[in-house]
Amino acid sequence: MKPDPVAPIGILGGTFDPIHYGHLRLAEEAADACALARVLLIPAALPNLRSAPRTPAHHRLQMARLAAQDNARLHVDGRELRRKGVSYTVDTLDELRAELGATQPLCLILGADAFLRLPAWNRWMRLFDLAHIVVAARPGYDLAATVAQSAELGVEWRARMTGSVSGLGDQPCGAIASIQIPLLEISASEIRARIVRGASVRYMAPQTVLDYIAAEHLYEVQ
Repeated sequence: MKPDPVAPIGILGGTFDPIHYGHLRLAEEAADACALARVLLIPAALPNLRSAPRTPAHHRLQMARLAAQDNARLHVDGRELRRKGVSYTVDTLDELRAELGATQPLCLILGADAFLRLPAWNRWMRLFDLAHIVVAARPGYDLAATVAQSAELGVEWRARMTGSVSGLGDQPCGAIASIQIPLLEISASEIRARIVRGASVRYMAPQTVLDYIAAEHLYEVQ
C-alpha cells in the first residue's frame, strides 16, 4: 500500500547580506506552490562559489530572524554559521536528512541562475539523494531551453523533471520541479550600494530589517 504523502520542508540558503523581499517572496511562492510545511532560511557562513559576506554572521542571522518573525512558515536555521569553513549545501542537507529521517521530503529552493551553476557545486549529484530541487524562474523565461545547453545538467533535467509540484510529498528526494515567481528587481548588493550613497531603501526589505541596519550602522561605507 502506497504511503500517504508527507508535506515537504523547504530549504532556502543564501548569504542574506541583507535579507530582502526577493528572498521572502521566493520562500513564500515556493511554500504555496509545493505545499511546504515550512521553509528553513539558512544563512551561509562562507559560500563556496561567491565572495565572502562582508557582514558578520550574527548580524545576518538577526536580520533573517527579524524578516521571518511574522510568518509562521518561515524558520531561521543558523547551522551553517555554527560550522567552521566553507558552507557546502550538501553537508547541510546531510545533517537535515540525519535529523529528520529518511522519509521526510526535502525541497532545496534555487533561483534559475543558481540552478544553472549546479554542476560546479561540491558533490552536486549527491544533492539528488538528499532532496528534491525546486527551481524558481520568472514568467516567460525558457528554463528548459537554457538547461539543455548544459550537457551534465540537461541529463539530470530530462531524467528527473516532474510537472507536478504537488507530488513532491510522495517521495523524499530525487525530483526536479520548476515554479514561476514574480520578478522582483531587488538585490542585496543594490541595497548596500544605496545605503552607501544615502538613497532610500524603503520597501526593498522588511522595515524591521531596515531599522536594524540603521541602528547597527551596517553598509554605510564600502
